[in-house]
Formats: sequence, C-alpha cells, structure tokens
Amino acid sequence: MSEFNKLWAGQTVSLVGTALTAFALPTLAVLTLHASAAQVGILVALETLPFPVFGMIVGVLADRLSRRKIMIVADLVRFVSLATIPIAAALGTLRMPQLYVVSTATGCASAFFGITYQAYLPALVSRGRITDANVKLELSNAGSDMLGKALAGVMIQWLGAATTIALDAISYVVSVFSLAWIRVDEPPHDGPPLSLRQGMRELGEGLQVVFRSPDLRWILGTTATSNLGSSMIQAVMFVYAYRVLHLQPGPLGLVFAFANLGFIGAFSAARVRSALGFRGTLITGALVAGLAQGGWLLAQFALPYAVLFVTCSIEALALPLYNVTQISYRQSLVDARLQGRMNATMRTFVWGTIPLGALIGGYAAHAIGVQTTIAIGTALSTLAALWLLPLRERDASTREREPALGGPA
Repeated sequence: MSEFNKLWAGQTVSLVGTALTAFALPTLAVLTLHASAAQVGILVALETLPFPVFGMIVGVLADRLSRRKIMIVADLVRFVSLATIPIAAALGTLRMPQLYVVSTATGCASAFFGITYQAYLPALVSRGRITDANVKLELSNAGSDMLGKALAGVMIQWLGAATTIALDAISYVVSVFSLAWIRVDEPPHDGPPLSLRQGMRELGEGLQVVFRSPDLRWILGTTATSNLGSSMIQAVMFVYAYRVLHLQPGPLGLVFAFANLGFIGAFSAARVRSALGFRGTLITGALVAGLAQGGWLLAQFALPYAVLFVTCSIEALALPLYNVTQISYRQSLVDARLQGRMNATMRTFVWGTIPLGALIGGYAAHAIGVQTTIAIGTALSTLAALWLLPLRERDASTREREPALGGPA
C-alpha cells in the first residue's frame, strides 16, 4: 500500500465518524438538552473558533515539527474529548457546558490537524499528482459524509445521540494507526531556532505569500464570505428542521446522506475545469453552492424531505468543484517549505468567519427569525462569487512556467 493510500484509508474512516458527530452533536443539544438557537450557535462557533485564534501559530509549527506526529496528537485529543460525552450521558450528568468544552477541545485539535494535513500531502505525492490526490480525498469526504449522515440519523433514533458520538471517538483511533503506519521522511527544517522574533518573522512570511498573490487574495475573499453565510445557516438548520419543519432525525439523516452527490462533483472536477477553465470553475462552483442553500426556505411550504434532498444535492455537487480546484492550485503554487504557513494563513481567515457566522446566525434567529436568518446567509454565500471576477484565467502550462511562491525564482 502506498503512503498516500494509508493516509487516505485512515482519513476515510475518521471522516465517517466526523459526519456522525456533525449530525449527532447539535441533535443532542436541541432534542435532549433543549438548547436554544443561540446556544446551538455558540456550540458551532466554539468548534471553529480555534482556527482564527491559533491558525497562524499552527502554521509555523507545521513547518518546523513532524507533521505526522502533530496529526497523531490531534487525533488522540479528539478521541479523548468525544469519549467524555457518552460517559457523561450514561451517568446522567451531561449538560450544555460540557458540550461547549468538548466542542472547543475538538476544535483546537481539528485546527492543528486540518492545517497540518494539507501541508503534509505534498510530502506524500509528487507535484503532478496533487490534483488527483485531492480528488480522491474529496471523494472520501463526500462518501464518508454520505455514509456518516445515513448512519447518524438511524443510530440516533435507535441508540441515541451520545452513543453515536462514541463511534466517532473510535474512528479517530483508526486514524492514529493509519498515520503511525506511514513511512515517509519529511523534509527537515533547516531554518534558525524558534524564538518570539523568529516566530513573528515566519508568521509574516505566511501572510506575505498569501496577500502578495492576487489569485490567493480573491480565493480567500470568496471562501471567507461564503463560509460566513453558510455558517449562519448551519447554526440554525437543525433548529429549523426539528422545530419549524417538525422532521425526524432518521429520515433527515437519510436525506442528507443520499443527497450528498459530492462524489460526482469531485470526480468531474478535472473535466469541468477543462471545459470552463480555472476561473470559470471556481465562479460556477461558488455561485451554484450559494444559491442552492436558499432551497431550505422552500421546504416549509410542501414536501420538506424532497425539497431538502434537491437542495443538498445541488450544493454537494458544486462544492467539490470549487474545493478541489482551489486547494490543488494553492498546493502547486506555493513552495513546499511554506505550505504550513500558507494553509494556516488561508484557514485563519476563511475559517475565521465560521464562528462569527455561527454566532450571528444563532442570535439573529432569536431576534429576526430562523427563516430570515437563512435568507441572509444564502445572500452572503451567493454574493461571495463576486470576489472571483478579477481572477486571472490559469492553465497547467501557465502554472508550470511560474516559480513556486516562496521558492527560488
């Protein structure tokens, strides 16, 4: 088995577990602990808050320390944190403050893992195979999300949300073993010893490599704005589903699962880019994904399960087109020694809007209503595509003629 396939296999299993918790945690909060929309917004926000808080620091560490070891420690933290939920539920002591703590701890671990993960990939595959590797990872992301949500809805009704979360905890153990199995020598850090001054200098290098590139700036603006709108919707969608549409976890999980046609979007990313070009693929993916979220509002009038199926199918088809294209471009554009800081800078800003959007969404739902909040979030996600209008058209030959950013000219 190739080293990439080891990573791919382990992450596929852990992604199934992550999908279980993404469904089960807010369901547990809403149906078991009777959380308000604002409390669910806080819960979602805490999970992503560590990215803007620690993201830049993680980038520096990911370019200095063993990326594989960082990911192993992050998975162990996620395992221990999530394991406390079924234990507390069994003892009858589970309360919202514990969910807040667990969400924060797993969010910190996910920040370390996610930033390091994207920086680690170029060490496992050649530059020419990065797009293919990202397609496979996006396929796993879509497929795992599909399977995880299908299992989550059924398991929550049969076994309860807390037991469902326990399976996610176990999935991170599988990820640890897959990472420990990898045998690849990472390029050693050959820079000066880490100090406060040197750390600030390296943080600055990460900022420069992103903000001195017009292409990366426009991609950052699009992703950050889209995430702001989407997170407003995600913060209230379970409140909307359970309290406005009066849906059940089992059928809802199946709808989310089978609507996840991201398989097709990821598999066709290279062909769509050939047809529409780099710029056209990004604009189309961002625009369609944003518009699709407005379909949630139509579900209140008739056939809610069918409407949500169509809505989520369109969104799941469009997002991989955008993600595979922009992530592969970033990884091939930037020099290997700056991958950690580049990814950290991007994630600090594009994920930094997620906790903000979740907080806004939760409190807006209380003040102006869930439906109005969804409408505003849809508008923001759709308008995010405007950032891409100045983007230059790119093709493989153009990129090959340019030196990697941060590398030798």
